Amino acid sequence: MINEEKVALMTRLAFYEKEEGKRARKITEYFRGDFVVIQILKSVISATIIFGIAFGIYVFMDFEEFMTGLYKMDLISFARNILTYYAIFLACYVAFTFVYAMAQYFLAKRSLRRYYQELKKLNAFYKEH
Repeated sequence: MINEEKVALMTRLAFYEKEEGKRARKITEYFRGDFVVIQILKSVISATIIFGIAFGIYVFMDFEEFMTGLYKMDLISFARNILTYYAIFLACYVAFTFVYAMAQYFLAKRSLRRYYQELKKLNAFYKEH
């Protein structure tokens, strides 16, 4: 005789393993701190690339004016301003990444906890019959 509740539970577990479970396991393979550091390192690299592209676009938008003004400007203060903008951009990007990675890790942990509770229910069904 087929137990409909058991079939529904098995279906939910199979769907979780196929979709969300793979991602959650991949995240929780790491310790929380390690996962967050890896995500922050990725974001530092991508933020540097993004800032470089944005700066390149800014320079090439009016390249002729930039080149004529280059000889007149104080290069040290210009570089200091660019590095200040980069530091502010990087700090904001890293702060967002930190919050996002922590939330991602805790949501993955919570979903795995629910999955293991469902597995315990399934195990209880098997022990009953």
